Amino acid sequence: MLAQYVYTAAEVLIRIVRHGHRWRALQGEREVGRYETPEDAVRGLREAMPAQRIPRRLGDWRFIPAAPLGHLSPPSPAAMARLASA
Repeated sequence: MLAQYVYTAAEVLIRIVRHGHRWRALQGEREVGRYETPEDAVRGLREAMPAQRIPRRLGDWRFIPAAPLGHLSPPSPAAMARLASA
């Protein structure tokens, strides 16, 4: 999973997702724009959706750190035993 900031609005999930060296602003699955910093993304989202009451400060958003191997299940006991015996 990529690093991202998440805010749950009344109707839709709003996210700011790291995309390489830039940040993508998403409303649900729709991309609103790409920005150099997450702060720029907040400003862009607030301008694009003034009725959503999007927080100005990133501290008010939920931050989810990057988890590059989060999609993998934990190793099985048999696999751990094989590693321990190696």
